[in-house]
Amino acid sequence: MHTPHDQAPARSPRIGIFIIAYNAVNHLIKTLQRIPLEVWEQVEEVFVIDDCSNDNTYYAALGYKLHEGVDKLKVYRNQSNQGYGGNQKVGYQYAIEQGFDIVALVHGDGQYAPEVLGNLLAPLVRGDAEMVFGSRMAVPGAARAGGMPLYKYWGNRILTGIQNYLTGLHLSEYHSGYRLYSVDALKKIPFQSFTNTWHFDTQIILALAERGARIVELPIPTYYGDEICHVNGVPYAVNCVMTSIQFAKNRKRGVLSYPGVMDVPRL
Repeated sequence: MHTPHDQAPARSPRIGIFIIAYNAVNHLIKTLQRIPLEVWEQVEEVFVIDDCSNDNTYYAALGYKLHEGVDKLKVYRNQSNQGYGGNQKVGYQYAIEQGFDIVALVHGDGQYAPEVLGNLLAPLVRGDAEMVFGSRMAVPGAARAGGMPLYKYWGNRILTGIQNYLTGLHLSEYHSGYRLYSVDALKKIPFQSFTNTWHFDTQIILALAERGARIVELPIPTYYGDEICHVNGVPYAVNCVMTSIQFAKNRKRGVLSYPGVMDVPRL
């Protein structure tokens, strides 16, 4: 007969922080410095993947690693630009190959507060979620108070309303880039076949949702500084709506979206 004392202690999850970076030389070091010390201690690796920037983003990250002696920081550079979605594919495939249990996506421009990483990681560490989504819209008025421009605020609200109507998910927003995932959940979706552009974020939410993944939204502070937005708003909105329509059609037919798998871009 086994007693509770015979059971091996639960293994702590292996966590990777994925810093996605493109032309972020003015913000990347500050973003790394804003990651709380307790998070650095908790995670196995923080890896930067520079998407073939036109500036010195890659060399700034390397210089920080060497100057500060940060062994947990790994720095990579794509040989050619993969696009926003394509660079995420590279990072998630890397997380799978490294055997991480959890991967957190942080933007190198610092717009999404690294300070709250510990709070966002908690549901995944507890095993209460397959995806955690940092929402700027969860607290009424917080996005505008944090400097979100009025046109972006209403664009987000309207587009989110349309997508919720089509998908039935009732999310507070779809368009925050602050996301954390169970790596096992990522293995179950064909993210390699998704777009390389901006609506990759919508595709990955819907692919997880249609497979019954537990998606947890947590509020995050909103910050707008001098970072450059590369998103072309109208095509992005159209693609998000079309993706949501396809999701609704497939759900009625009882089939999964995105069945194909393509080759994964490599570092």
